[in-house]
Amino acid sequence: MHASACIVPIGNSDRALAGCIPRSPGREQHRRRARRTEHDETQAETTGPTVSERSAPDTDSITVPGPDSLGAVAEAEAADRAIDQHVVAARPDHGARNTRVIWLLLAATFTVFLNETIMSVAIPELVDDLGVTLSAAQWLTTAFMLTMAVVIPITGFLLQRFPTRPIFGAAMTLFSAGTLLAALAPGFEVLLGGRIIQATGTAIMMPLLMTTLMTVVAPADRGRFMGRVSIVMSVAPAIGPAISGLILNTLGWRYMFWLVLPIAVAMLVIGLRRVENISETRVFPIDVFSVVLSAFGFGGLVYGLSLVGEVASGRAPGDAVPMWIALAVGALGITAFIVRQVILQRGDRALLDLRTFRSRNFAVSIGLMAVMMAALFGTIILLPIYLQDVLGLEPLATGLLVLPGGLVMGLLGPTVGRLYDRVGPTPLLVPASIGVSAVLWSLTLVTQNTPPWMILAAHVVLSISLAFMFTPLFTTALGSVEPHLYSHGSAIVGTLQQVAGAAGTALFITVMTATAAGATAAGTEAIAAQAAGVRNAFLVGAIVSLFAIIGATLVRRPADMPSGAPAAH
Repeated sequence: MHASACIVPIGNSDRALAGCIPRSPGREQHRRRARRTEHDETQAETTGPTVSERSAPDTDSITVPGPDSLGAVAEAEAADRAIDQHVVAARPDHGARNTRVIWLLLAATFTVFLNETIMSVAIPELVDDLGVTLSAAQWLTTAFMLTMAVVIPITGFLLQRFPTRPIFGAAMTLFSAGTLLAALAPGFEVLLGGRIIQATGTAIMMPLLMTTLMTVVAPADRGRFMGRVSIVMSVAPAIGPAISGLILNTLGWRYMFWLVLPIAVAMLVIGLRRVENISETRVFPIDVFSVVLSAFGFGGLVYGLSLVGEVASGRAPGDAVPMWIALAVGALGITAFIVRQVILQRGDRALLDLRTFRSRNFAVSIGLMAVMMAALFGTIILLPIYLQDVLGLEPLATGLLVLPGGLVMGLLGPTVGRLYDRVGPTPLLVPASIGVSAVLWSLTLVTQNTPPWMILAAHVVLSISLAFMFTPLFTTALGSVEPHLYSHGSAIVGTLQQVAGAAGTALFITVMTATAAGATAAGTEAIAAQAAGVRNAFLVGAIVSLFAIIGATLVRRPADMPSGAPAAH
């Protein structure tokens, strides 16, 4: 076990900071004597006589602490008062330092997540500029998504094996190197390699941010800080396509990387100076077989799900691995991966420790989060199709129409976090889940004559409801596991985002395409058939959302969160 830097939680940090203050050997000796005395007395009261006492003759005498013991207790109390005074004087410096670290990680994570969605708008231009097919160009987003799905499960091991600062440096170095390679790419193959390297760094950042936040922020303040994470998760993907479109119209696709590169390098340089090592590391070997199973399992599942919609619409590339083979490989790989982790975690050597699921609160929160992620990603992919193919809007108008919802979702994060710290998860989750369900049910009524402003209003309400879901769910899920499992919990949350997003997209697109194809075969006009497909897709989402309402009532406060409300165990 390596010694770590003394990190004091932001917020109620008196006890944590006390552990950072040097103590004299004499004072420590008195403390130990006093604690032994108290421990012996407690043991006598709660467990009965010791072995030596049971062998001694019975007496009616009562033992009282001697002068030495009383003196030790008095000195320990005096030392505690001195420590408390030192805590009050030192607390602001540590709080400010930890806050700076959190903001730095937020800025770095925002930068890498912004790049995740920035490529989608550029696909048509890349087809012309690089002379590749549309299915080949689509691999620039597919490969990014697959790399994320493969790397994120490994971050639980990485964050326990290596200190925080080197992990941050490696992540931002990989992202910066991939960005530079993509900007200089002479052809498609090099550009694809740059995107894969970018994705490797991106996959590490979100678990690193969440693990650091859970470690340095006191339980009573976690909602407020976790609310800022929602800015990264919501605003970055929302403004990514808009920024990409602006750059493409004025500078060209290479500047999507050139403009990001100096920001990434600046984050790297500042982070290497400011980021503290916040966790104790453990020296244990990586299980290579688990890495292989993870790659085939999560990679195969996400890839197979990404093909579902393509196959349903008849747009799957001819050279693609058959969808059912990819899904079967993914399912078998994940099953073997789970069995392997259960075996390894007995010796505390799991690549991804699944003991997090022993917390019912974590399991319920994760399940509810999966439903919400599927609804979010399904809606994100379906609304632009409806707005352009059914209502006939231009891509720019479509982007501007869905932009307010993403901005509102992110900007509400800090407010929702503060409310969470006050009232806990249930008063926020129940009405929010009802709001999500209500919007999805309302979208089952859309036609080719629905005014765009109604879609805008529905999307904003959906985004507000999701904002009131995500921050409480993230905070509750991670707050419900043991501190030494924070990194594994963060990795599970990140993996869930990729799988649930792919599943939601596949579900919505498949239902829409199948319904539209059936309606067209029955003689329905193409636009009306497409509208019918959109309605049925939202109907499936609305039905699934009813289970989310039930799940929202089952989420409880983490046990370490101060409140009078019932806590999870």
